[in-house]
Amino acid sequence: MLSHASLNALLNGAAFVLLLAGYTQIRRGRVQAHRMCMLSAFGVSTAFLLSYSIYHFRAGSVPFTASGWIRPVYFAILISHIVLAAGIVPLALLTLRRGLRGDYPRHKRLARITLPLWLYVSITGILIYLLLYHIYPSQPAVDSAFGQVCLSVDTEVR
Repeated sequence: MLSHASLNALLNGAAFVLLLAGYTQIRRGRVQAHRMCMLSAFGVSTAFLLSYSIYHFRAGSVPFTASGWIRPVYFAILISHIVLAAGIVPLALLTLRRGLRGDYPRHKRLARITLPLWLYVSITGILIYLLLYHIYPSQPAVDSAFGQVCLSVDTEVR
């Protein structure tokens, strides 16, 4: 079954793909396809925000326990991600509003800022997920079934 954190990463990935598809469509002059991709990206990002909020309300924060050179790298990515994620919400809303109202010159000017930031937030969200849950996961609790397996493998290796 898909974990809640994995669902959040999947939603971030879907937003990233939809944003790239929307950009490709507008570059080809396909305004309606662009509009559908961007509205879908916004919808997926909204679903992500809701899912992320529910997950962290229930689970709290997950500590990054790795040490060494990766620790400052992780926190640099995390801090930039958080700051830009907070800023992307009003930027995305304003960009969408201008596009939907037909204010295309102002929409285009703002979209040139919004798109790369939104792409960055989406891709760094996936990177943070990979670092936190797969590349440098916290040690599982010893009393969990997974923790028992890890503990028995760890003791057998030594």
